[in-house]
Amino acid sequence: MNQKIETTNAPSAIGPYSQAILANGFLFISGQIPINPKTEEIETGIENQTHQVMKNILEILKASDLNFSNVIKSSIFIKNMSDFSIINEIYASYLSNPFPARETVEVSNLPKNVDIEISVIASIN
Repeated sequence: MNQKIETTNAPSAIGPYSQAILANGFLFISGQIPINPKTEEIETGIENQTHQVMKNILEILKASDLNFSNVIKSSIFIKNMSDFSIINEIYASYLSNPFPARETVEVSNLPKNVDIEISVIASIN
């Protein structure tokens, strides 16, 4: 049975989806954008946006008693590939070896016109 995971420490879903779903030993976290859940404002600048996205993901992981060491797969969507090195450095600061499998894709637009969105899959084992 699938279990909806939700926390007020991360932004609420802005559409017909869940923050995360726990199913078959995996936690599937929906794409997170840089909304500060306390102010409901979008962070500015790629550094602040990347940190906020990672903090939002961490709060959803924590709602399932997990952390970044449980993450096995990440998908990163960015509006400007020239931001890749900045994003990569910040992303890596939240994780440790072995790093999750990952792809990074440049896209033409993202929800609320943000510069980055990240989704992850974590293992509960």
